[in-house]
Amino acid sequence: MPKYYDFKIAGYYLYFTSFCTVECMHVHASDEQLSEGGSGKFFVKSNGDTVVQNRGKLNDREIKRIQNFIKQNYKEMYFKWAKYSNNGFYGE
Repeated sequence: MPKYYDFKIAGYYLYFTSFCTVECMHVHASDEQLSEGGSGKFFVKSNGDTVVQNRGKLNDREIKRIQNFIKQNYKEMYFKWAKYSNNGFYGE
C-alpha cells in the first residue's frame, strides 16, 4: 500500500492501494491501519483541487487541512501515483 508520505497530515496517512490504480488519481486518508473502512477519499483534479468522495471519520477541519496539503503538493504526489497507474487526474 503506497503512502504518498511517511508522515501524517491532520492525524492521517495519505495513501492509495494497488486496487485503486484503475481509477483516476485520488488520495485515501486513514489512521494507522491504512484500511479503507472509515478512511476519507479525495479525487484530485489537474489544478490540485479535490472532490471529497467519502469523508470517512474525518471532520470538516481535518478535511480542509488535507485538501490544503494536497493542493500544495499534488504535483509531487502525482509522480508517485503515476509509477503505479496510467490514469490521470479526476475529470480528464
